[in-house]
Order: sequence, then structure tokens, then C-alpha cells
Amino acid sequence: MRAALYCRVSTDMQTEGYSIDAQKELLASYCKIKGINKYSYYVDAGYSGSNMLRPSLSKLTADCKEKKISVVIVYKLDRLSRSQKDTLFLIEEVFIPNGVDFISISENFDTASPFGKAMIGILSVFAQLERETIRERTRMGMKERVKAGYFPGGGKLPYGYDYDKNRGILVPNERSEDVRKMYEMYISGIPVGRIAKHFGIKYDSLVKNILKSKINCGILEYNGEEYPALHKAIVDRKTYERAMEIMQRKGRSAVRVSKNLLTGIVYCGVCGAKMRYQKWGSAGHKICCYSQQSDKEYMIRDKNCDNTKHFSHIIENAVMSELFKMSLDPNRINSENRRQKEDDLKCLQKKLSENNKKINNLIDFIANGIAVDEVSEKLQKLKAENEKIDSEIQSKNNITKKMHLFKEKISGLSDVWTELDEQQKRNIILSLVDKVVITYDRIDIFYTFE
Repeated sequence: MRAALYCRVSTDMQTEGYSIDAQKELLASYCKIKGINKYSYYVDAGYSGSNMLRPSLSKLTADCKEKKISVVIVYKLDRLSRSQKDTLFLIEEVFIPNGVDFISISENFDTASPFGKAMIGILSVFAQLERETIRERTRMGMKERVKAGYFPGGGKLPYGYDYDKNRGILVPNERSEDVRKMYEMYISGIPVGRIAKHFGIKYDSLVKNILKSKINCGILEYNGEEYPALHKAIVDRKTYERAMEIMQRKGRSAVRVSKNLLTGIVYCGVCGAKMRYQKWGSAGHKICCYSQQSDKEYMIRDKNCDNTKHFSHIIENAVMSELFKMSLDPNRINSENRRQKEDDLKCLQKKLSENNKKINNLIDFIANGIAVDEVSEKLQKLKAENEKIDSEIQSKNNITKKMHLFKEKISGLSDVWTELDEQQKRNIILSLVDKVVITYDRIDIFYTFE
């Protein structure tokens, strides 16, 4: 017998009697008592048991599939995993199919016995319950910490602050003066794009996120609730609220005055970058690739992009022409593709029905004690296949629902279009068209149901 002795410990478990050395000693003693002379350690130190992204566990799984192991032994079930789903997957999909027994010393069972097979599911449930209990306690502790004014931690530190571990609070750093200046500039009317450029920040959205953070005015948020913080505020509450009023007003204004139907959904088919409306003298606007002319490096995909620049009204008219045709004849809506999806759906449903009949037959075999191990393996494979089929059916049904909704929205569009204002037209376009791709003189329209 060649045994794999699996040990795991996460950083917060080092003081709870489950150290790696302690596990190794107990597992080695067990092997000596049982007369197991050939064994190897598989150790994951500092890894959580909540998922299977662990190097030694991956090696263990590979060795099982290569028939290098006859039994896997752990000190306690939750050393293997704290997830019921992951535990059962390892036992039923990795160990058993490859002839590998599983033994847990603390719970005193192994999968080679009928009792062990029954107990594994029950114990996994309790391991999962324990993990959920720990998580709930952690959340409660976090909330109490925030209510007391301490920074909860997690994620990146807020711009303009460092963290004082001894006091458990945020401390303004040298960039806090930049944050204060950002508020002053924004309230004075300077747009976020210029503010980002002034401070060497790559993305405009990062400046917005900095301005919107209530941490800057001494407020901590947790689960939608606000609590006064112990750290020093960079700006006062009045300044913060003034900036938010301006941001909200600008947002409403931007939506209200937008006249470009396709802004944000036009893409270059040559380099993949977004395309934008560009003023073209008295002739109007042209739709141009960001790669061809932009001071924002992150928007550029290929500086040598040679895609054609088209007047915006030509592109808009082409898109609206297709939508009006669909409005007058809804059956034009991807009819060929729709028929194919309907045929695929029928095939999937037929396959699901056939599998369910096979599953019922296999359950009868198990109930009568006929070739239980072989039948169980086939049963698991069929169940796994049914899960994939269910997922595909759900996906295709969702597409069908989207298509019906699309038809409802587009019905009669050509009759009411001239009566709509600019923003209403744009909202309808965004609900119908996912993106427009321009490749030289070719226009490809992708709809929201696709």
C-alpha cells in the first residue's frame, strides 16, 4: 500500500492544535500501527480549505489519476476541505474512480467500508456548517469594529491614507494634500479628466472614485450603513457633499444633452479600440477610432490603425435602417439563427429525457444490489452530463426570452421614431443594440439578444 498523507493548515489555524508538524506526527503514527510502510507527505501550509486552489492538493489529485496512490489519509476531514461540494467531488470523482481509499483519523472511518461511505456526506455537511459559522462570526466582528470607528481592512488602502496597525486606523499620508486639492479643483469647475492629468492618474474614473469615497470626510461604510471613523478626515463633510452635488448635477446634465445616438457602443473592426464622435468643421461629426487620435494612452490599441472615418449620420442612418426593417417585419430578426437555436433546444431536451430514463433504471439496479460500484459510477457520469445539459438549456431559454423582449421593444418603432426626443431615441438604441463594429466600409450590428 502506498499512502498519501495530506496535511493542511491556514494562517489563522496555527495556534489551534492543527500545526503541520502535529499532523505529520499523528499520521505517521497511524501508518505504523496499520503496518503501512510506504507513504509520502503532501503539505499545503498557509492555504485555506474553502477552495481547491492548493499546489499539493493538485499534485495529490494528479498522482491519484496516475495510480501512484492506494490510500489518502488525513488527520481530520476539514484538513482535506471545508466545502461539502469539494469534499464529495474529491472522493467521488478522484479517489473512488481511481481505486483510492480515503481515511480520516479523527472521525475513525474510511471509504472502503459501507459505514464510511455513509458518514462522509454527513461529516462534510457539518464541516460546511462550521465554515459558515466562522464566516458569520467574522462578519459580526467586522461590523462591530467598523461601528467603533476602526478601519475594517481588506482590499487596497484608500488614496491619501496609510494604515496604522497598532491603532487600527487610517492615517493621512503625503498624498492627502493631493486629495484635498482634487476637491478644490472639482468644486471650482475643473473636469475630472484635467484633474487626472494634473496628478498623473491614468484613468478619469479613479479620480471620481477618490472624490466619492466618504472615508475622506471621516465616514466608514459597512453593508450600506455609515459610522463615524476614528481617523482624521482630509476634507470636511460640507466640502464632500458639495462635490457630490456637482457630480450628480453633471451626471444628469450629461444624460440630458446627449445627442449622439451611438456614443459608447461603436468599435473599430481593424484594431478593436472604441470609436468616438469627432467634430468635423461645419460638416458635422465623423466617427473615428480612438487609436488614431487620443491623448489617453489606455484607449489606444494600434497607433497605426488605418480604419476609415465616416460621417456619423451615415453610420446612424445605416443602423436605423436595419432597425426600421425589423420593426416592420419582426420575422427578420435573426430567423435562421433562431431556427437553429430551436432545433438545438429540442435535441438537448430529448437527450435530457433519455438520460433521466437511464438514471431511473440505474437506481433500480442499485436498489436490487446489482453491480453497485459500476452502476454508481455510471450514475454519477449521467448526473454530471445532465447538469451540463440543464445549463445549456437555461442559456438558450434566456436567449429566447431576450429575443421576445427585443421584438416587443422594436415593434412599431418606425411609426413613433419622429415623435421621440433625443434622449428617448438614445435609450431605445442602447436597449436594442449591443455594439456597432465598423471595418473600413463595412458595418456589423450586434443586437442585445445575441
